[in-house]
Amino acid sequence: MPTFTTTTMASRNDNLNPQKLMLNPSTGSSIVTINVGGQIFQTTDQTLTLAGPSSLFSQLSELTHLGPHFIDRDPELFSILLSLLRTGNLPSKAKSYDLQDLIEESKFYKIESLLVNSLSNPSQFDPFNLQKTLILPLNSRDTASTVATTPYGTLHVSHGSKITSFDWSLQRKSTTLTQFTAIDSMLAISPNLVAAGATDFSGLQILDLEKKGFVLETLNWENVTKSGSTVQAIGSSNDMLFTSFESSRRNSNSIMVYDLKTFSPVTEIGHYEIFGADLDSAIPATKLKWVESYNVVMAAGSHSGPSGVLGNVKFWDIRSGNVVWEFKEKVDCFSDITVSDSLSSIFKVGVNSGEVFNADLRKLGSEGHDSWVCLGDDRKVGNVRKEGVGCRIESHGNQVFCSKGGDIELWSEVVMGSLRKREEGLPERVFRKNLMGRVKDMEGSRVTNLAFGGNKLFVTRKDQQSVEKVFPRSFLRSFDVETLLVKAPQIGFGFLVTLLL
Repeated sequence: MPTFTTTTMASRNDNLNPQKLMLNPSTGSSIVTINVGGQIFQTTDQTLTLAGPSSLFSQLSELTHLGPHFIDRDPELFSILLSLLRTGNLPSKAKSYDLQDLIEESKFYKIESLLVNSLSNPSQFDPFNLQKTLILPLNSRDTASTVATTPYGTLHVSHGSKITSFDWSLQRKSTTLTQFTAIDSMLAISPNLVAAGATDFSGLQILDLEKKGFVLETLNWENVTKSGSTVQAIGSSNDMLFTSFESSRRNSNSIMVYDLKTFSPVTEIGHYEIFGADLDSAIPATKLKWVESYNVVMAAGSHSGPSGVLGNVKFWDIRSGNVVWEFKEKVDCFSDITVSDSLSSIFKVGVNSGEVFNADLRKLGSEGHDSWVCLGDDRKVGNVRKEGVGCRIESHGNQVFCSKGGDIELWSEVVMGSLRKREEGLPERVFRKNLMGRVKDMEGSRVTNLAFGGNKLFVTRKDQQSVEKVFPRSFLRSFDVETLLVKAPQIGFGFLVTLLL
């Protein structure tokens, strides 16, 4: 897989400055002439070098002293890729071509990374213009348990003992059989490498999916009784891998930190040995999220008992191994929880009320500060009907996405013009809710997973037996989308993964 790099428009516009145009030392000109399949193209050395030194485009500028270089390829596809090189974007006529043809052509010229940037750049994610397009098929009847993505849109879905993977373009699919009965936690380390674990299987496995699930490493944690350890959650930063382990006897738990490149242990945090009825120590972390700007990892877990659902949320400083902030969840404990670095906030969905709550990281530890603020109907906080069971919440950029049954709510911060101040001296924060997408796009069974990859949002739903293929809307004719969506319920087997773009 090529390394993905982004060239800004500012740098491209600089190439239009005549003072910066360098003459080809062999021909005395910056103009490069190329014959592709009998059609003549002209461009500049500067445009060709934007493709990178390893690309065929870059090599072409060095061959022009021998005259126009001939390439026996499709001139129309070359025209599209040359336009991509010039502007950083695909021209509108690219919609008339099959994406797989463009991918294969970009590989020939060794500029697939530019195509990835154009089609799957995370900065192009538009939360207010999302709509269901197609559906991706999985090769079994097992329902999806977890979803993992890479920043540029590679997708891995675990279902039963298998992992089905789709490349960034969602054109190529492969299925890997693992040693697990079912996978409960999964993290994409790279397009071909995943960390996977289960609550009933000892050890965290690092799997090479390109080599049919070859186990590169098995990471284990042992407590004082030397019993096995099961995986409760996985998370990562740019250079560290976090894993929440619980002993097979459920009498201890810990969070291990590994080097993300070598998988060697770095440190251990949150090691708890459980004695008697110490419920707080008995709760392992079931969600791990790295907060880059604060250099801490959020570890959250909950437990259902006779007195209701209890939980705790801890923020660990990896360097010192100490807890920086801690929440004791006793009233309307979280059904799911996430943290947004962009918004400097924690968000949860209450298991009883089903409402979204926010806690401002900038105010944690302030004397007299009430950590959780209900963003929805705070009159529901006291109910015990557990309307939030099964709800999922994830942050992406400056937005927060929360599933409610088959619907998805989109929460965004509203900047107040008056910038009213609270006693803490910080501006008052106001969040507003919208239902995401069109009504007809969001109908369906209960949402079970939300995941973001590139400029896409992936959603899995419960107990759907239709098969859908997903493809970026910009490369589908409208009749293709309508036909596939109409026929999808009639097609065979599998659990659906829906992409909104």
